[in-house]
Amino acid sequence: MSDKAPRGIRLVITLAGRRNAGKSSLINALTGQETAIVSDMPGTTTDPVARHYELLPLGPVTFYDTAGLDDAGKLGELRVKATRKILARTDVVVIVMGEAGFEVQDQRILNQAGELGIRMVAAFNKSDLRGPTARELEFFRKRDIPCIPVSALTGNNVDALKQAIMDAAPPESSGEQILVRDLFDKGDWVVCVVPIDASAPKGRLILPQVQVLRDILDRNAFAVTAKEHELDKVLAGLNRKPALVVTDSQVVREVAEIVPRDIPLTTFSTLFARYKGDLPGLIRGAEAIDSLADGDAVLIGEACSHHAMDDDIGRVRIPRWMTRYTGRDLQFELYSGHDFPDDLERFKLVVHCGACMLNRTEMLRRIRECGRRGVPVTNYGVAISKLQGVLDRIIAPFGPETA
Repeated sequence: MSDKAPRGIRLVITLAGRRNAGKSSLINALTGQETAIVSDMPGTTTDPVARHYELLPLGPVTFYDTAGLDDAGKLGELRVKATRKILARTDVVVIVMGEAGFEVQDQRILNQAGELGIRMVAAFNKSDLRGPTARELEFFRKRDIPCIPVSALTGNNVDALKQAIMDAAPPESSGEQILVRDLFDKGDWVVCVVPIDASAPKGRLILPQVQVLRDILDRNAFAVTAKEHELDKVLAGLNRKPALVVTDSQVVREVAEIVPRDIPLTTFSTLFARYKGDLPGLIRGAEAIDSLADGDAVLIGEACSHHAMDDDIGRVRIPRWMTRYTGRDLQFELYSGHDFPDDLERFKLVVHCGACMLNRTEMLRRIRECGRRGVPVTNYGVAISKLQGVLDRIIAPFGPETA
């Protein structure tokens, strides 16, 4: 069951530490499975290894087993760099220490996690050989970091470590984040407009559409799907007015012209702006479009890597619409997957995708980092609605929460 949960709703828990601290053994003990290769030879784990798990009552999580932070040589440096990239999307980092205790490499990971605002748990693995000293216990206590003596070999305190991880989960991961179900009532009709074009995946719907449809059904409402050129017939054929219409952003202007003003209208990507991020902040970020000047750099951020079509939404359509709207000669750069530039300050605006493939913590971290660097950030749905002149209508269903 945990393997089927979308990646974007999983809590990410990363085990980091020096080589041979027992990270692989500990992840096996936590999941109750032989997930990672275990060896007495230091450096057995090279690239980060992911393991999906149902950490109840918290929910679906992904554990990452990472390379040792003291890995040596040029290849070792690349492995350590990969570990640090995983940290950028981590919710909770477990600093794993062996019989050598807390050392300088552990301090570095603690510092980096602190800079990123990541919750931490200290795990003294191999406690059957050596537990934390009084000085080490005091060090972590002063920093409000739980310190758990644990043994992957004997199983001692593994459950306590699980509980410490759950207790350390960030606030946004506890409780259920609302996607769309608060915008209508049980028994209502909701129409979803789903274009089928060259960019639509063959034989299936994209993840945001699937998640919205599921949320509608979970609310015991009725979901109707339609292509944009059939929408008028669908609306005319319903025996009552739908409580909401949700459309793909790329056809939002056409849909807005078809849907009567008395029917609430929004987009899938705007729903995800709230579900995964900070909708009011992303709306404010879109205002920066009006102040762009010739030569300004705009970052297009995509959370997933995919084959680009001829009329790709992020690579082609948004740059075209924004250039037409502003009348400016803008410079667009695209970053995909989990890559995000270190030199954010040179961008005048970040336009991020709906983040269906990121968890909420990572998306919020990206938004906060843009804010810290003084760079406005918005998302595809909000930006497109502004560029098409329908933003006020698209955010109206959310009422005061968009202020």
